[in-house]
Amino acid sequence: MTKVNIYVTLRESVVDPQGIAVQDALQALGFNEVESVRIGKLIELELAGTNNEIEARVKEMCDKLLVNKVIENYRYEIGEVAGK
Repeated sequence: MTKVNIYVTLRESVVDPQGIAVQDALQALGFNEVESVRIGKLIELELAGTNNEIEARVKEMCDKLLVNKVIENYRYEIGEVAGK
């Protein structure tokens, strides 16, 4: 099995209300140096196959289900074989 981490973030042009709320909360707690917060998500997968097969399938999964390409960007990392 190969571990894949997919990082999904909102496009810069999209307002991030969760990020704004966290920024406000951090500043209320005295962390005034925080100028901006953007919140994203991490999706972890374990897949079988060669790196080329996995890369193609991950792109397909992101395009079809995991990422809303209208408002989100993504990148992924294919890791080492996961031992169980």
